[in-house]
Amino acid sequence: MKRAIGLLEIKNITKGILVADTMLKAANVELIMSQPLCPGKYVVMVAGDVGAVQSAVRSGKGVGTENIVDEFVLPNIHPDVFQALSGCTEVKQIKALGVIESYSVASAIVAADTAAKAAAIQLLEVRLARGMGGKAVVSLSGEVGAVTAAVRAGSNAIQDSGFLVDQLVIPAPHHGLHQALF
Repeated sequence: MKRAIGLLEIKNITKGILVADTMLKAANVELIMSQPLCPGKYVVMVAGDVGAVQSAVRSGKGVGTENIVDEFVLPNIHPDVFQALSGCTEVKQIKALGVIESYSVASAIVAADTAAKAAAIQLLEVRLARGMGGKAVVSLSGEVGAVTAAVRAGSNAIQDSGFLVDQLVIPAPHHGLHQALF
């Protein structure tokens, strides 16, 4: 598995395509995601060795300039984040439900990674900006104490950036909510 991932979230699609091309030319990285998202933003995610990912993100920022909405380089991403991003997590039972809502894709992924590392929880989903006006949502489950700690840690990781919208912990969600969400 790759040791690091980096992401740039861009205000417009054409600049996003240019940023993706620049990042791939700048370093030996693998393109994980390069696509438009609501509302007319573009996201580029790459993976590889830490130095290569840092170089690619730095180069992408150089051409993206004032069009960059948010960014990150995560040197040791929690493995559950990839499964949650792809929506492939099998959700059999929700004990306590935790939700973190953010204004950016990048901040949601940072929150998810931080939450997964903070407590023994299961990341259920990282829903990225499609049909949500550019927002992103992290859902997680586990014992109430662990979910509370994970939501607190994930929210704290993005609060200073101004991208945190809200967070929530439901100790015992109704089974109908489970069916509606997952």
